[in-house]
Amino acid sequence: MKIKENFMLRKVADSYVVVPVGSAVASFNGMINLNEAGAFLWQLLENDTTEAEVVKNMLEHYDVSEELAKTDVEKFIAQLRDAELLD
Repeated sequence: MKIKENFMLRKVADSYVVVPVGSAVASFNGMINLNEAGAFLWQLLENDTTEAEVVKNMLEHYDVSEELAKTDVEKFIAQLRDAELLD
């Protein structure tokens, strides 16, 4: 799975925003605000990856339990799927 093309992640002050570009502008009206952890997950999902690989990277980068990492990743991926942002 990976993030659909035509979405750009940008850091603005202390937060991160995702905006549609190109053909995505017509189908996605608005922007997405992410915190640092959300931006980290987004960047992992910009390349084709698996949920297990995302959890593994989160465990290596953040001091969290495996259970919390799995729960957070599942929730984040579900939100992206609901917004139809994943291929």
